[in-house]
Amino acid sequence: MSIEQEVEILRKIPLFANIDPAKLKLMCFASERLTFKAGQSLFDQGDSADSAYIIVAGAADVIVTTGKPSVVAHVAKNDIVGEIAILCDVPRTATVTATSELTALKVTKDLFFRMVTDFPEMGVEVMRVLAHRLENTTADLIKARAAARG
Repeated sequence: MSIEQEVEILRKIPLFANIDPAKLKLMCFASERLTFKAGQSLFDQGDSADSAYIIVAGAADVIVTTGKPSVVAHVAKNDIVGEIAILCDVPRTATVTATSELTALKVTKDLFFRMVTDFPEMGVEVMRVLAHRLENTTADLIKARAAARG
C-alpha cells in the first residue's frame, strides 16, 4: 500500500478528516506499518503504552480481563485503538487481539501528541471518540447491573 493510499484511509477517519493531506502524509511516513495474524495481540492489558494503532485493514477484539476475559468491543478498518493509555499515561486498559489478518499504522506517543498540538480539531475529535466510548460503556454497565439484579 502506498503512502497516498494510507492518507486516503486516514482521511476517512473522523479524527483526521480535516487535517491537511501533506501533514497526513508526514504522519504516514513517520508511522510504522505492522501486520498481525489472526489471534495475535497488538498489545496486552497492563502493558506500558508507547503508541496508538490505526487499523487500515482487518478487525480485532478489545478484551478486558477482570477475573475472566470479556470482549468489550470490536474494532475494524478506520478505527483507532490504544490512544487512551498514551493520553492518560497509564498502562493499557485492554488487550487488543486481531480476529483476522490486520494491518495497522503504529503512531508513537510523541507523533500523536505533536499532531494533536498542531491540529486542535484533532484534539476535539479525540474527545468525541472517547466520549462516545464512555457513553457506550456506561450503557453497558447499566444493562449489566439491571441483569444482575434479576
